[in-house]
Amino acid sequence: MAPPPTDTTVAYDSPRGRGVLLASVLGSGMAFLDSTAVNVALPAMGRELNTGLSGLQWAVDAYLLTLGSLVLTGGALGDAKGQRRVFLLGMLAFTATSVLCGLSPNAWTLAAFRAAQGVGAALLVPASLALLRTSFPPEDRQRAVSAWAGLSGVTTAVGPLLGGWLVDAGSWRFVFFLNVPLAALTAWVALRHVPAIAPAQGTHRLDLAGAVTAALGLGGVIYALIEGPVHHWPATAVFAACAGAALLVLFVVLEARQRAPMLPLRLFHSHTFSGANLTTLVVYFALGGATFLVVLALQQQLGYSALGAGAALLPITLLLLVLSPPVGRLAGRIGARPLMTAGPLLAGVGLALLTRIQRGGDYVSTVLPGIVVLGLGLSLTVGPLTAVVLGAVEDRYAGIASGVNNAVARIAGLLAVALLPLLGGLAGDTGVDFLAGTRRALWVSAGLCAVGALCSLVTIPREAGRENKRPPSTQGTRTWKPHSGRAD
Repeated sequence: MAPPPTDTTVAYDSPRGRGVLLASVLGSGMAFLDSTAVNVALPAMGRELNTGLSGLQWAVDAYLLTLGSLVLTGGALGDAKGQRRVFLLGMLAFTATSVLCGLSPNAWTLAAFRAAQGVGAALLVPASLALLRTSFPPEDRQRAVSAWAGLSGVTTAVGPLLGGWLVDAGSWRFVFFLNVPLAALTAWVALRHVPAIAPAQGTHRLDLAGAVTAALGLGGVIYALIEGPVHHWPATAVFAACAGAALLVLFVVLEARQRAPMLPLRLFHSHTFSGANLTTLVVYFALGGATFLVVLALQQQLGYSALGAGAALLPITLLLLVLSPPVGRLAGRIGARPLMTAGPLLAGVGLALLTRIQRGGDYVSTVLPGIVVLGLGLSLTVGPLTAVVLGAVEDRYAGIASGVNNAVARIAGLLAVALLPLLGGLAGDTGVDFLAGTRRALWVSAGLCAVGALCSLVTIPREAGRENKRPPSTQGTRTWKPHSGRAD
């Protein structure tokens, strides 16, 4: 019998501490692996479910819609009800809806279950990382977070390969069914090792009005962007766009008036925080939309297998894993701004090189150069960007800042999958060759990366990201303090 968890923290080097880390990595890894594996399974889904590009867009965006809208609420729910409880609840919901996704008989059913799966992920993902904060004493948390980041990177790298192998060996449905044994293992480890620490005393308010308004607003806009071009912009699509835009405006108004908002607008009083999140929005938009289209092009136009398409993108993750530590050290010496300026520019060059993809072209000469340069650019960007976001607020608000930045990245991908095919001329019955439309979309993405570089150059202070330095935005300007009713 396993010893019952107690209401206390555990040492990182203890067997129980390693169990906590394993549960956290497995929990977040399920969501990371699922999202990357699904991308390479999209063409197989389209063939079996007899759906076109819009159906595949919904298979991705339905999940990102609920995840991006609710991830901050999920984090607040963990604070209110206890991280282990919400972690297990999120894992149960994520697994149950994964099974339903795997059993889906058509594209619309799959989209509905993917939206439900995103709700489970919105509980699971923030709780996975929060377990490390609540389970370990302060002196062990940095080691735990570093180990979590490295191991989570491995799950991200494995996702496209494992997903491609499952599709080629059996069916795209196995990508979703894989979550069942992973969830069983995760639940066993969590129940055995993770302490059931009670939430901190105090009033925890959930911003349900903000969460619902954001989800409906984004949903209306995304529906219009995906379905409007397909059906030649009927009245329902126009209404959805207008209603969605109005709800997003209402969301901003609600967040400005809420005592405990899910998106604390006062955080954006820091120019550094605002600039870093704007960079996140445009760079992750470019990355999310481009990889969505490139994976489809490799399989549908160049004849790659699902496994081959997954392997084609693997250098990006490998470069991130290898280069992130030295890039972090370099940012500590020279600051984040040079890297956050050069990184998006380099990523844009990589996306421009990917426009050389053509039928009959070999991987080494037409695909690999762009993938490698894109991976190098992201390696220079991601780590310093995260450090700047966390450094733009006081340490005790780092969790809120990280959650906001994570939500911005998810919403950027959501908008990209809906909008970038439209910008490439691929949405609706346009008769545009898919490869030509993909190239056009890649040029748009490359231009957005240049915008991200300019944004970093203009908004990120010179000292941001340097060791033992605070960005000037938190020294000489107002820093947000929740529930204080003022900005100091």
